[in-house]
Amino acid sequence: MQSRTPVPAVGVVCLRGGPGAWEVLLIRRGRPPRVGEWSLPGGRLEWGERVEACALRELAEETGVTAELCGLIEVVDGLFPGEGREPDRHYVLIDFAARWISGEPVAGDDAAEAAFHPLDAIDALVDWSETRRIIRAAAELLSAP
Repeated sequence: MQSRTPVPAVGVVCLRGGPGAWEVLLIRRGRPPRVGEWSLPGGRLEWGERVEACALRELAEETGVTAELCGLIEVVDGLFPGEGREPDRHYVLIDFAARWISGEPVAGDDAAEAAFHPLDAIDALVDWSETRRIIRAAAELLSAP
């Protein structure tokens, strides 16, 4: 079991294309929680690191992609169960919207795969409803005039 203290972490919804043709960058998780599932690039905040810098660092480490942050989407609690019913991991996920600048995804760090997917494919690919909701919120934010 991990520490009983919530862990601050970031997630990045990196989009490329435009309204009606957005693609979202997803990674297939190589480590717990949610091993093997498609998710957002991201990770733990390091001591002394600003959240925006963490978001861009994690994006680059997990995918090799460069992006511009476009705003905070939301802060989400990730309570993930272990082998029992009680959560054994509690992440405070700080999710940002980002616009792709350059690079083609290559899985790195703790990502098993990294790829852009059409926005309309997320219901079939992404298991966690909170991740799907955050992706849609980012697309709305980036599509607003």
